Amino acid sequence: DSEEIDIEDMIVEEDMVVTISHQGYIKRNPVSLYRSQLRGGRGKVGMGTKDDDFVERIFIASTHSHILFFTNSGRVYWLKIYQIPQAGRAAKGKAVINLIGISQDERITAVLPVKEFTEDRYVIMATKEGIIKKTDLMAYSHPRTGGIIALTLDEGDELIDVKQTDGNQEILLATRQGNAIRFKEGDVRPVGRTSRGVTGVRMASGDRVIGMEILSEGTTILTVSDRGCGKRTEIDKYRLQSRGGKGIINMKVTPKVGMVSRVKL
Repeated sequence: DSEEIDIEDMIVEEDMVVTISHQGYIKRNPVSLYRSQLRGGRGKVGMGTKDDDFVERIFIASTHSHILFFTNSGRVYWLKIYQIPQAGRAAKGKAVINLIGISQDERITAVLPVKEFTEDRYVIMATKEGIIKKTDLMAYSHPRTGGIIALTLDEGDELIDVKQTDGNQEILLATRQGNAIRFKEGDVRPVGRTSRGVTGVRMASGDRVIGMEILSEGTTILTVSDRGCGKRTEIDKYRLQSRGGKGIINMKVTPKVGMVSRVKL
């Protein structure tokens, strides 16, 4: 009997290491290419880069998984992992802009691997002006050429980070001037794909959100300043608050310490 065969049916499902550079070059390699080594060694070259470029993101995903690219302008684009060019360990890969067709004035600010789209998963987004939005993952399950609107942004605002959640987690937002707020994901009700979202943190004039993390029990938050200072803090030190507050001091910013540039679990 003749049946319609999809190209994906001919792709072997296997785990791939996906590497993305700061300047937007991407590639994939089989996990088997990276042999197990003893701790403390120099490792192997994982990606070739230009002098002013560096590896920014690396993760493992199946060839049949989706990868969602979110841009600063609030749009989302899709690729299947098998659509990413496979290259040697020392190769720099291919420019993402040539694979998903984003405009010249857009830049990728978040990458979200998705194994499958299910009803019980959510996408949490944060903007630099402190807006946070929660939407069902299923709202992003229908790829379109040219991308679609991921959220509506106020004038001058930008999307800075995107995470996937189960609907019952806790969120931490950190600001450039050293504040942070921790609140329950349940404080943010799900809204439609093109909606704006709600206030996650209130900030002083000139401040902006620089990072969002989904908290896990027993972990610590690494905070780094733009002058090279860093510290680790247990998440219990960030008391639970209601969404929309000013938060608490996360790092004291001074001329010597500088402003906060990044937070990471």
